[in-house]
Amino acid sequence: MTIDNNIQEEIVSIGAPSLKSAIEAILLVVDEPVTPITLAQVTNTPENKVIKTLNILQKEFENREGGITLREIAGGWRFYTNEHCSEVVERYIKDGQTARLTQASLETLAVIAYKQPVSRGRIAAIRGVNVDGVVRTLLNRGLIEEAGSDNESQAVLYKTTQYFLERIGLAKIEELPPVADYLPNMAALDAIIDENLI
Repeated sequence: MTIDNNIQEEIVSIGAPSLKSAIEAILLVVDEPVTPITLAQVTNTPENKVIKTLNILQKEFENREGGITLREIAGGWRFYTNEHCSEVVERYIKDGQTARLTQASLETLAVIAYKQPVSRGRIAAIRGVNVDGVVRTLLNRGLIEEAGSDNESQAVLYKTTQYFLERIGLAKIEELPPVADYLPNMAALDAIIDENLI
């Protein structure tokens, strides 16, 4: 079975099977509401078509009566938990404070601890994966905090907290064991990362 050329071109230009799936995927990873014009640019789609798709998605989530809603807030769109699920979400967040960190969280925390202050972009470049969700988890648990912004890129920088030091039993960050024995030349690694971030 062959795919019509027009449909195939649309898939290539959007970067996802459909506009709806592309918008869902983007909204799942954002930290703040995304404007329709941004979604239009990212998906190579006219803004009016993006707005129509957002409205369709919003109605679908409302009709589902599930745990997620799609809302337009401050000129942008974002997924939120349904207010009817607030009790279970609150319980999960409280219980999650004592749950063990995932491997991804531990790796991200290690990068922040050794490279701080560091931006999400640099963390993602070092780990080779998107770290937005993990950074949110570490912020929520009080293990990291914002440490200003980068002078050049204006990206938010992150550092570990006093609570992090208490949890691992150190008085100051300088007491972390050296990692030089386990890593390649750090100056060379930084140069490679910087080249890829430009």
